[in-house]
Amino acid sequence: MEIRLLRYVVTLAEELHFGRAAKRHHISQQPFGQYIRRLEHEVGAPLFERTSRRVTPTPAGVRLVAEARVLLDAVDQLAERARSEGAGRDEQTLRLGVLGFGAGQRWDDLRAALNAQVPGLRIEYADLDLSTQYRAVLDRTVDAGIMWHAGSVDGLRSDVVLSSPRAAVVPARSQLADATSLTMDDVADGPWLATPPLSPVMREWLGPAAEPGPNAPVVRQPAAIPTAVATSGYIALHAEAARDFYPRPDVRFVPLEGAAPEIAVITRADDERPTIAALRRAARFARGGTVTLPVTEQGSHRDR
Repeated sequence: MEIRLLRYVVTLAEELHFGRAAKRHHISQQPFGQYIRRLEHEVGAPLFERTSRRVTPTPAGVRLVAEARVLLDAVDQLAERARSEGAGRDEQTLRLGVLGFGAGQRWDDLRAALNAQVPGLRIEYADLDLSTQYRAVLDRTVDAGIMWHAGSVDGLRSDVVLSSPRAAVVPARSQLADATSLTMDDVADGPWLATPPLSPVMREWLGPAAEPGPNAPVVRQPAAIPTAVATSGYIALHAEAARDFYPRPDVRFVPLEGAAPEIAVITRADDERPTIAALRRAARFARGGTVTLPVTEQGSHRDR
């Protein structure tokens, strides 16, 4: 039985509404409901009674929620003790999640600005995917992430590193491939590749691209999008900069109207550790903003 599923069932007992409960965990309602049914299957009993008007815990649900709260409190206390005991060591280690090409052409500036402030910092990298990018930061799987910023997410702070015009990724033999630019009306019918369950802000930003075509291949990593387009004949939405990182002769990146994808350093809003503050300053520096980097290895500072 996963700890995550217990958190979901406790939240549903508090909200008594699938949509609101799902929003608190930054996932859409459909997969949230699937997780609840999965837990009900594991325990062998319904945990909630559902009608068109209300959601109420069953007697089994009431018991499970009460026991889950005790267990989750113990887990959270254990995690907090571990974090406190390892704080000195962890301050020199940054667990950084990266989605796709990450900071792209801004990696050098970001790394230099971070090293100038925290000499000797050890970075542990972790791959993120489209469905877990925000949750990985919120549940402390990583300390921070470099990922798509599609809009504000409760509990998170974003420091934008770069933006890139959006593009439609289409097969080279597609009728769309020779266009100099495309509108959303041009590509509204897709067919679009499928993505795993996304956060509400990602679904809103993707628009029609969040509605996959029939039997569409599922893509979880931005790096896999060009290959999936080339081999399936479906189309996808991407940052135009991805052309430089994932080139293929059998696909085209065609400029597409709409809000430019932003790549940001995403951190927990309440995380004020010195290393996280340094990473946020490094993100602003890498973007070209005016910021003073307070410390370098030589003890001076660097302005930009």
